[in-house]
Amino acid sequence: MAQNWTPGSWRQKPIQQVPEYPDAAALAATEATLATYPPLVFAGEARRLKKQLANVAEGNAFLMQGGDCAESFLEHGADNIRDFFRAFLQMAVVLTYGAQLPVVKVGRIAGQFAKPRSSNVEVQDGVSLPSYRGDIINGIEFNEASRIPNPERQLDAYRQSAATLNLLRAFAMGGYANLENVHQWMLGFIKDSPQADRYRKLADRISETMDFMKAIGISADSNPSLRETDFFTSHEALLLGYEEALTRVDSTSGDWYATSGHMLWIGDRTRQLDHAHVEYFRGIKNPIGLKCGPSLTPDNLIELIDALNPANEAGRLTLICRFGHDKVADSLPKLIRAVEKEGRKVVWSCDPMHGNTITLNHYKTRPFERILSEVESFFQIHRAEGTHPGGIHIEMTGKDVTECTGGARAVTADSLSDRYHTHCDPRLNADQALELAFLLSERMKSGRDEKRLAIANA
Repeated sequence: MAQNWTPGSWRQKPIQQVPEYPDAAALAATEATLATYPPLVFAGEARRLKKQLANVAEGNAFLMQGGDCAESFLEHGADNIRDFFRAFLQMAVVLTYGAQLPVVKVGRIAGQFAKPRSSNVEVQDGVSLPSYRGDIINGIEFNEASRIPNPERQLDAYRQSAATLNLLRAFAMGGYANLENVHQWMLGFIKDSPQADRYRKLADRISETMDFMKAIGISADSNPSLRETDFFTSHEALLLGYEEALTRVDSTSGDWYATSGHMLWIGDRTRQLDHAHVEYFRGIKNPIGLKCGPSLTPDNLIELIDALNPANEAGRLTLICRFGHDKVADSLPKLIRAVEKEGRKVVWSCDPMHGNTITLNHYKTRPFERILSEVESFFQIHRAEGTHPGGIHIEMTGKDVTECTGGARAVTADSLSDRYHTHCDPRLNADQALELAFLLSERMKSGRDEKRLAIANA
């Protein structure tokens, strides 16, 4: 157990990105109520994820992490969860087939409610109000009553997370993820997209393989791994009072676990070494992530790794790199070299979304070509350094939104307003996400072929 640590020791540290609740007593009462609620996830599940991430760190698996920028209360529904899960399964099967590696599936879901903001206030038509910080804190409607931080929203976030987890577990373990259903995962609006034919051909090959396996006595009925899948949840642990209330002692190990999600991460704005978020994270035993932006120096990264993973445990720490397509070549290599020099065991994951946000026609958007460019650079740099490009971290949805420009079925600046539904940052739609999965699959297959050729020629 971390020395001099308790679930509430973060309260003695400076903290960034916290809302100002007007009623401290109401906040304390809400947190006390949450502390009586059942855990959303279990320590054993978090340990299983950590074990799978250890395989990623060793180069024997690939991490796919994605989901909403910020979950909303308004859009919560079975159809939205199903469409997200279906798009996620499509991406995962494309990556698994191309990389010929297990894909560790982690959603930004069932807890991704709080968002950091660059300003504490938002101004519209000369009116200044507190910034929207996610539905767990305040409302998106631009009026004074909505923007006042309300602690009771934390109870609503817990209930929505519990309901979402319940449905995700049913999808993952109840037969929906059966590889025999690979053709049925095609989303309706993707059927006419440029990705549809590629996916159908891949699905046909998988179906042929399943038929062959069935002919020799291996079927989904007799082999659970063909009809079930592990699916884990994650979110940025920004609201530490909520996290503390859901931090529990594991009865089998005596260790503390955050039970709000399987994997939590620290954002680029809250990774100060001597601040509250690092203090909280150093004591929980979940697998954790750390966002790494352009301002992070190699020395600071090593200090953070030592604070967050002093035992150098494989699978404990994922470095989520979010530099921007024009900064990754300058920023990433020196961080990789520092980590390799010190022998630290980490998962390297690429977040090609957050460093590539621009404004077009008054809409925040992310050009798809910039997203692809950062992913390409991420893979090229790791190959040059001899390290494993271990994962991808994206904001995506299963819906046919028009929030990121570009893609094979191009979203233009003029069409952004057609279906711009995000509550915060722009997301890839399911068509764009599948296109990205095919690109990743090709890059991983190419890297695998190069490695085989090098071994053969050695």
